[in-house]
Amino acid sequence: MSTRGDPHSSASGAQSDIPARLDRLPWSRWHWRVVLALGIAWVLDGLEVTLVGSVGAVLERRDTLALSATEVGWTGSLYIGGAVLGALVFGRMADRLGRKRLFLATLLVYMVATLATAFSSDFAMFALCRFCTGLGIGGEYAAINSAIDELIPARVRGRVNLAINGSFWLGAALGAGLSLVLLDPRVLGPVWGWRACFALGAVLAVAIMLVRRHVPESPRWLATHGRPAEAEQAIAGIEAQVYPTRQVRPLAPTVHPGPATHASASPSVRDVLYLLARRYRQRSLITLALMLAQAFFYNAIFFTYALVLTRFYGVPDGRVALYIFPFALGNAAGPLVLGPLFDEVGRRRMIAITYVLSGIGLAATGWAFTQGWLDATGLALCWSGVFFLASAAASSAYLTASEVFPLEMRALAISIFYALGTGMGGFIAPVLLGALIERGSRDAVAAGYGLGAALVIIAGLLALRYGVDAERRPLEDVARPLGGDWRNKAE
Repeated sequence: MSTRGDPHSSASGAQSDIPARLDRLPWSRWHWRVVLALGIAWVLDGLEVTLVGSVGAVLERRDTLALSATEVGWTGSLYIGGAVLGALVFGRMADRLGRKRLFLATLLVYMVATLATAFSSDFAMFALCRFCTGLGIGGEYAAINSAIDELIPARVRGRVNLAINGSFWLGAALGAGLSLVLLDPRVLGPVWGWRACFALGAVLAVAIMLVRRHVPESPRWLATHGRPAEAEQAIAGIEAQVYPTRQVRPLAPTVHPGPATHASASPSVRDVLYLLARRYRQRSLITLALMLAQAFFYNAIFFTYALVLTRFYGVPDGRVALYIFPFALGNAAGPLVLGPLFDEVGRRRMIAITYVLSGIGLAATGWAFTQGWLDATGLALCWSGVFFLASAAASSAYLTASEVFPLEMRALAISIFYALGTGMGGFIAPVLLGALIERGSRDAVAAGYGLGAALVIIAGLLALRYGVDAERRPLEDVARPLGGDWRNKAE
């Protein structure tokens, strides 16, 4: 197990003080602006997922889209499929063209697609719009995770990353609240309320676009891609905002492979796949296990939660959102409360603890569900406790993917593992659980929950044994940049 940097990396390379200057910055209003502007990606994702979960039963009505439970499950899977494709396409572009260009483009794709969703007239159009919305959200994951890790100081990178990923549940609460109000017959009612929910998501995206324009390009990315003057201008601009009233003492350059004096081409997709399979094989397997397990865990439960409430507990369509609030609260609180421990106790230990305990909680809740021990409120409270742990666990999977691979391939690596994990786990889960729910058997649904529990427990144990101790270490120490001559270095 490697707990330091990449053992194959050379210690030679261009000199740059940019990583040290970013890592020494005190937390400031500038960092809060970055968190707000970029972290909104997860709020939007939470909004979209929760809207479908909250209005899923409404969309089965004859006076809306008249979908079946299986079709509702398929719309969830198609959203995930779009996110997978978007992550791969936009992730590659983020490594080649820069973080900023892509996190503006992906937000625009999301905005147009979610607005179009509000005008859907049948299953085909609704499914297509959900797929295109997923394209934008998937692209956000790669560009945003890369930018966040490259701009946030190493000493707090874990807690900030987890808190931002956990903001998904702020979007979930927002989506639940919107559906609860707008589906009320005294407001808009089911026929028009679900359309207004999606339209308001586009309005939120417009507001965020205005804020996001002012986030700078990653100085680390600029330096590594042969643009040292722009990198210096970007880091100087950041320092001017963080230290507005005093002169900043220069730092001695730190040596790391990542040329700041000549352009370093991003490795091709084939090169990245080779590096992941050979040089970073162990890190790749752990990252894949974490991403696959959390994707199945979450999508199996959340995309079908409304169907469970309406089919097994008789919850009225317009009241489903009430049961999402405690669920969202537990999810939002987990990364905020447990996030600091990922920097203080360590990555491997906390990943293992959160994964294993959330798996045990899921299995126990599934057993109680089969025995009829839980009413709708009891199930919501159980999910709140389970996902207090699972939310931190899932966020740590994205943290792992974004910090254990070199800068030149970081966004594409995030995309590949998001695509593989979410494609295998997240795409299958809503369809599988939707079909199990349609059978009307509690035992069948609990079997799906049991599969999710087994996956996360296994992933947590693998992370404990083979994970990387990345806490409080500069990104260049966790995974040294490749440099321009990586093909000539000994494997």
